[in-house]
Amino acid sequence: MRTSRRRLLSGLLALPLLSGCFASSGDDVPASSGSAGGARLRVALPFAPTENYSPYGQDAMLLSRLGVVEGLTKLDANGTAVPALAESWSSENGGRSWMFTLRDARFQDGEAVTAKAVAAALTAAGKADPAPSALSGVKLTATAEDDKRVRVSTAQADPVLPLRLSNPSLAVFAPKAYDKKGTVNVVGTATGPFALAKIDGDTEATLNRFDDYWGGRAQAAGVTARFVSDGTARANALRTGDVDIAESLPVAQVASLDEDDVHEVNTARNTSLYLNTKSGAFTDAGLRAAAREAIDTSVIAKGAYEGYAVPAQGLYGPALTWAAGKRTEPTGRAKATDPEGKGITLATYTDRPEMPEAAQILQQQLQKAGFKVKLEVRTYARLEGDMLAGKFDAVVFSRNMMLDTGDPVTVLASDYTCDGSNNLSFLCDKNVDKLVAAAQNESDTAERQDAAMKAEAAVLGTDSVIPLVHLKLVAGIATTVQGALPDPYERTLIGTGTRR
Repeated sequence: MRTSRRRLLSGLLALPLLSGCFASSGDDVPASSGSAGGARLRVALPFAPTENYSPYGQDAMLLSRLGVVEGLTKLDANGTAVPALAESWSSENGGRSWMFTLRDARFQDGEAVTAKAVAAALTAAGKADPAPSALSGVKLTATAEDDKRVRVSTAQADPVLPLRLSNPSLAVFAPKAYDKKGTVNVVGTATGPFALAKIDGDTEATLNRFDDYWGGRAQAAGVTARFVSDGTARANALRTGDVDIAESLPVAQVASLDEDDVHEVNTARNTSLYLNTKSGAFTDAGLRAAAREAIDTSVIAKGAYEGYAVPAQGLYGPALTWAAGKRTEPTGRAKATDPEGKGITLATYTDRPEMPEAAQILQQQLQKAGFKVKLEVRTYARLEGDMLAGKFDAVVFSRNMMLDTGDPVTVLASDYTCDGSNNLSFLCDKNVDKLVAAAQNESDTAERQDAAMKAEAAVLGTDSVIPLVHLKLVAGIATTVQGALPDPYERTLIGTGTRR
């Protein structure tokens, strides 16, 4: 384990636990269907639900990590689509449609999973506003062929549709979950091994074991999930035994924990600086170039992340081993111009504890280059609305490049095209859109990767995003816990075999 004097002192001087924050273990909550056996798991998560548990945004990832939701497919450790609710599939009509054969499964309300229910769920996701990021640039239709087969079609051939359908925002819920206004009630209506049973605002959720889960009965009776944005509080809760799993540990707190409780996983996650190309100072490409030239990413990797990250080489990091040999240098970059004291607002969030420190380092580097920098630091829930509305000149944001589909092209479409649903730089560049579209049309894996790297070079050439570091996931898992499932794609954490 890496150690440092600064981190050791930080661990020794850690803030005390918030009084009462973890006082109730939830052990008195019964498991679903009145079943007994297995202790409940206690989990501390950094991000509270921001969309009232809507299945179409980031809250879907939370539900996936807790073992609540699943779709037709899921990703294995290699990023390949493998069976989930669908046990098999095949392409038709030159890849413009795919036939999925369902396994025998039940919703958490007891109803059978049918092709009609699956088709209705996918249709609802396609109509959601905003659309799930996995559907960026894609319009799909889903119809029931018979009781066990679902045909999913797209306007154009989509060679990665099975990967796309692995996204938790395309999870399937029971018919009764959907209302006419497009709202989805996810309490007790999903298909995963744990059912969401009780919600306490954005502070806590109670999950009970779903005994009729198709993949077998979970070994834990349930999960008590608490949302704690303070990273020190999460680490302390693990250290004192108040929780069994603490997600996203601050690297400054690692030294205060037992070495056996700390687990590192290489991820496809980056921390990057997104520059607002639509309004403010960074509509000027020359000032974007000046910002890029001012930044020393090695200082951020060493100072803010203490070796649990490496300086970024591009959008795709070392966890994606295929990327290094395919990378090309960005072209068409503007010449840097003198900032001359230009004022900018730089924003980030506290839920990932290294982000404010990274932002402070950036503030110093940009000010040294001649910018006047105001720093805005909030929780993600308080930052998101203004960030998506483009109220900041620059945002330090963490993004898993494979989170949406496991496909390197999909994230480019959602984050960097004119119609992208997660375009934090508000970039609209014809050449980027053209190259992303060309990559989307490639069906061969190697050729699709080559095309993705060409598009990456075009994106970086605009200086709309400045990749800072590639991250490791640092999770705290008590030695009493077995079968936890942290993964590079950050979609899993709790499964049927997770227990204490």
